Amino acid sequence: MAPTHRIAVIQWSIKNLAVEENHAKACEYIRSAAAQGAELAVLPEYHLTGWAPASPLFAIQTTETTHYLSAYKSLAKSLNICIVPGTLVEKHPNPNPTPSPLSKTEKEEQDYILYNTAYFISNTGDILGQYRKKNIWHPERDYLTSSALEPHEVFDTPVGKVGLLICWDMAFPEAFRELISRGAEIVIIPTYWGRADASPTALRYNENCEELFIDSVLTARCFENTCGIVFANVAGEEGFLGMSRVVLPIVGPVGKMGNEEGVLVTEMDVGLVRVAEDNYRVREDITREGWYYSYRHGP
Repeated sequence: MAPTHRIAVIQWSIKNLAVEENHAKACEYIRSAAAQGAELAVLPEYHLTGWAPASPLFAIQTTETTHYLSAYKSLAKSLNICIVPGTLVEKHPNPNPTPSPLSKTEKEEQDYILYNTAYFISNTGDILGQYRKKNIWHPERDYLTSSALEPHEVFDTPVGKVGLLICWDMAFPEAFRELISRGAEIVIIPTYWGRADASPTALRYNENCEELFIDSVLTARCFENTCGIVFANVAGEEGFLGMSRVVLPIVGPVGKMGNEEGVLVTEMDVGLVRVAEDNYRVREDITREGWYYSYRHGP
């Protein structure tokens, strides 16, 4: 019999560039989740910095992520809970800097790139896996670098075989298919998604189009891939949608939030993933010899 796990999704109104305040809030919510018996807590994308890339402070804060990652590792071990700490924007040396001549400021900007990275931390404080965002949302492309041809990896965790995606990745069925072809049972998606991500033209047709997108796509991805999804978004009054949830095939959302701040702890029956596969046989098809589509970046 497949296990049932207690999963926590956490959402709140993240403040731009207020790293210490956001970190303190995150830790408070993780402790609450652990006190409710959660085995895994998932935070939103950009949960430390918010999204303010034009500020010089944003680039400075990306050099401090190692400290906070270590803090989450210690917290996971002390509370005996797995943590996906949303995403951390990390600064890395640019492997392909633009040749001179450049001004000093331009050269400094070209000397590094920014990856948006999600980690899975086990209840022992170990990092079991990580993922750099591949599908960059249009306004992010001037600042972030895609992981491009790096493969989507799956790793064993205390809650099952897990794959990580980030926000706009969920619009691409290929990302899920690659994870499923590698054996993922649960896909975790930290997100920073608001109503204003839709264009004014789209909103004139349907002012709730982004809510419809999230609601429809998350359920569809569970069915078409026979997997569970854990989705954690930003909430609050600044146009964000919340809607954090845990979704399974066959039954749909088993726990979901509105736009309120806080923690939702719900049961995830991984057995429904196997029930769905027995019913739809998606994994059986995509792994059989002679299958006509390819999903993998690497071997």
